[in-house]
Amino acid sequence: MWIIAALAGTFAVVLIPAFLGRRLLGIDAGPLRLVVAGIVGISVSGSLLGSQLQNSDRRNTLLSLMIGIGLLVAMVTLVALRELLPPGSGPLDLFRGIRGRISRGRRYTHIARIAGRHGLGPYLRGRRSVESDGAPHQLLAQELRQALQAGGVTFVKLGQLMSTRRDLLPEPYLEELSRLQDQVAPAAWPEVEQTLIAGLGAPPGEAFAHFDRMPLAAASIAQVHAAVLHDGTRVVVKVQRPGIQEVVARDLDIVNRLAATLQSRTGWGRSLGLTDLARGFAVALCEELDFRIEARNMTSVRRAAEARGDVSVTVPRVYDQLSTARVLVMSRIDGVPLGQLAPAAPELGEKLAHTLLTALLNQIMQDGVFHADPHPGNILVLPDGTPALLDFGSVGRLDAGLRASMAGLFLAVDRGDPTALCDALLEVTNRPEQVDEQRLRRALGHFSARYLVHGGTQDTAMFTELFRLMTDFRLAVPPEIAAVFRALATIEGTLTRLSDGFDIVEASRAYAATEFARQLSPGTAGDTARDELVSLLPVLRRLPRRLDRISGALEEGRLGVNVRLLADPRDRRVIGELLSRVLLAFLAVFFGIAGVMLLLGSEGGPVVATGLGLYALIGYHFLLLSGVLVLRTVYMLARPLS
Repeated sequence: MWIIAALAGTFAVVLIPAFLGRRLLGIDAGPLRLVVAGIVGISVSGSLLGSQLQNSDRRNTLLSLMIGIGLLVAMVTLVALRELLPPGSGPLDLFRGIRGRISRGRRYTHIARIAGRHGLGPYLRGRRSVESDGAPHQLLAQELRQALQAGGVTFVKLGQLMSTRRDLLPEPYLEELSRLQDQVAPAAWPEVEQTLIAGLGAPPGEAFAHFDRMPLAAASIAQVHAAVLHDGTRVVVKVQRPGIQEVVARDLDIVNRLAATLQSRTGWGRSLGLTDLARGFAVALCEELDFRIEARNMTSVRRAAEARGDVSVTVPRVYDQLSTARVLVMSRIDGVPLGQLAPAAPELGEKLAHTLLTALLNQIMQDGVFHADPHPGNILVLPDGTPALLDFGSVGRLDAGLRASMAGLFLAVDRGDPTALCDALLEVTNRPEQVDEQRLRRALGHFSARYLVHGGTQDTAMFTELFRLMTDFRLAVPPEIAAVFRALATIEGTLTRLSDGFDIVEASRAYAATEFARQLSPGTAGDTARDELVSLLPVLRRLPRRLDRISGALEEGRLGVNVRLLADPRDRRVIGELLSRVLLAFLAVFFGIAGVMLLLGSEGGPVVATGLGLYALIGYHFLLLSGVLVLRTVYMLARPLS
């Protein structure tokens, strides 16, 4: 019985400092962490005061000091464990994390070798810049493209994304990065078969009446096979490449870390906002790896077109019962890829170009969901000459407010009005805290006079100049609007391939005029007015009573305005936490100074034990209390205000 009591007492002595430390820090810690922190705390305090506790007349006096030291050490241990092993992780996760760091280190080394081989190392480290050493953009762009191609799937996708950002990169880089190829050798059939069995729940020979093992096409993320359903329907099966998720996850971690490093060390990295770009790229690529998202995107675009009665562009139909995160089954569309299409008659090419542009603009302006990557490889031309869209892994979405803002931008371009163009740009971009609107209007006036007047030069240089203006005035483009610009820039090259000299700006102007005429037609205007009136009816019903109350209070001199400071609970919570931190810091400093002063004056005061005065004992306790408060304050400062 006495053994159990002794064990219970020891357990209590070990856990009390850990429990108190967790309470004071407000930290999440499980039983194992508490036991470890308690053992470390008692062990350190015991080793420091063990020899003193052997003296019987000091034992009771120093017991509280020992508990205080144990509490402080336990708090430090809890914080250290939280940093080394975040909540929810354990020893196995630590081991996996070490393995991940080793793997990431090898990949870092491989990427560094690629960058060094292509002469990019000094630029990545911020030691050189194109402007400072006069390096030709064309040569550096070629080396960058080759390095990204050698880096693998993630870096190829990153380069392809950057090739559409005219607001970020000069023209030589855009031209070179647009040449990046995303085609690789097909994966081995046994690996593909295992992916199909895991996704379909059955071998492909059972799930389909026929399945062609030889892929129709193979890319870095997936490959496409032809198949036939049991009812005779011809379909295509998109299968994710085995092991690609692990490769992309590792490379995305490297891309995010590299972006953070470049943004902190280089001026060009800060000006481009590399961390935000890397974060958006990671989200888009992870969505592309989940075929369920692509299936939903495809269905949304197809249903929106069907609701408008638009059959000018074909979109594949998804078979949801056979589709999973790594396997996508959709209807097969027979046609010729636009990139392989033989030159057509000028009138047929121009008609196809107008059809594609009108379909994309309808998706943007009316549906709010659009294909964000309409390059020639994602477009098929059917035997009847109509286009079909493929690969909906990259889709943009616009809410009603952004669609209205884009409509204002198109209208301003159509009118060539610099003032309206300035207002539209400020509405569709993230406006900085300070922007010289007058200077921006003058710059847009020069832009309009050069490009938007009839007879002006309207080509890719116009978009480049517009994006340069946005960059100069620090107008950050939101991801949703960037997806629109990316789609328009991508389809511009596609349309030029179809019809040499196709004027996308003039065609967009014609579309905008037609769309605004449709919106102002009696039927559409009546529907819009009716919808707005229905939404305003509740307000209109309450308006007379409120006006009567306000006018009555004004007549009787009782009209007043109440402003409640800190009415929002979040504001009160933030101020409360701020005052708490200030108070804790003040108390920590106070107890620290008081402890030092008592120790310096330890000659006085009654003797509580051999060689130990009361003032010195209180001073030691004050220093311990100061240390506890300092640790809690520092830990709280490391966390953001809620």
